[in-house]
Amino acid sequence: MLEKEIEKYYDEHLQEMLDSLAELVAIDSSFKDPQPEKGMPFGEGSAKALAWVRSFGSSFGLHTRSIDNHVIAMDWAQEEPVLAILSHADVVPAHPSEWTSPPFEMQVRDGCIYGRGTVDDKGPTVAVMYAAKCLKELGVKLDKSFRMVVGGNEEQGCEDIEYYQTKEKFPEMVITPDGSFPVLNCEKGMVHLTFSAAFEDEAVSAVKAGSAINAIPDSCTVTEKGADKKYSGKAAHGSRPENGENAITKFLSGYSGVNPLLLGLKELFPHGEFDGSSCGMGFEDSITGKMTCALTQLNTGNGRLWGGIDIRFPIDRSCGEISGIIKGRLAEIGFEVDKCEGMEPHHVAEDSRLVQTLLKVYEDVSGRKGECIAEGGITYVHNTPGGVAFGAEYPWENNNMHGADEHIPLSTFRDNFLMYAHAIIELCGGRV
Repeated sequence: MLEKEIEKYYDEHLQEMLDSLAELVAIDSSFKDPQPEKGMPFGEGSAKALAWVRSFGSSFGLHTRSIDNHVIAMDWAQEEPVLAILSHADVVPAHPSEWTSPPFEMQVRDGCIYGRGTVDDKGPTVAVMYAAKCLKELGVKLDKSFRMVVGGNEEQGCEDIEYYQTKEKFPEMVITPDGSFPVLNCEKGMVHLTFSAAFEDEAVSAVKAGSAINAIPDSCTVTEKGADKKYSGKAAHGSRPENGENAITKFLSGYSGVNPLLLGLKELFPHGEFDGSSCGMGFEDSITGKMTCALTQLNTGNGRLWGGIDIRFPIDRSCGEISGIIKGRLAEIGFEVDKCEGMEPHHVAEDSRLVQTLLKVYEDVSGRKGECIAEGGITYVHNTPGGVAFGAEYPWENNNMHGADEHIPLSTFRDNFLMYAHAIIELCGGRV
């Protein structure tokens, strides 16, 4: 009976949900210069998005508070929660000229919701909040409380959650709608590395490509012999380079000059290769599959050529091993490493109560077989023991996450709402 009432609530409140999502999408919450003295540690946009989240949560009875504008914490009841649902309100930058419609003006067309953040992670955030609102308005009683934690700095390294954990602890069960269905219980490790070298070339005077290290660039502008030439590709998330076409390696593949730095990069990053084999890696395992390695940034400035690399590696390897290999290969072709950051792989046992409950919810809502999956994306729970990703997209979807025309199908948005409502009930003991 309750299942039908939840489905009916979605049908009757869909337009309201879309209106709320449009308000949140309209806020450009990509990272800007921080203004901590004004209470905006990640910039004005992030602060505005968090303020919207808190206001909306308060409007239907959640107990909300700001943790110094790093995150907004919202509790179902004033008691210790057994479950935390972790999402984020910040987004990666968007370049309007590359979009079919304005990135911060949400549109619904062809059965999909378009706009920056609709799948990562504003759309899922709104779906979770409306799931909670639905349970409140249907009079559902929970045996145990849960907490929503919405952060403002996931895309820039999760400083928000690191700060939160210095103030409060997460409960034993943590889920995030920041990955894929059915249940993402295994995440590859990650290495993000930037490098540079002195650069002077009579033919190529400038290169500009890549706005974020975790995104496959869809354009690369090269100034050669005084004229600009633009190489076009297809954007994709840095952990899924096979879903895009890298404009940087497209340029390098056709490069016929003599500059040793560019020739070296051409050798290490062949166009269409995604697993780092040419860099001396190409690792894979039976759980997480093949690793990925992508040259995501290449720019000139102040007499130097600098770049960025996004690597996602299997759970049987370590940050030290991977970073050692790539640093060595870059040094061989004349580059210095400026910065190298990493995260070890994350794995939660499939037989845990949390994972088994979520798999059941997935099967009940979707009618599909529930199984654990592994991905290269670093979700919000990567450094949280016992945490797993539950949604927000399906593995077979390509929703242009981090790219132009980011979107989520209305059918997937509906499943998000239903999944989270039922997960809360199952994990917290819900009844009417």
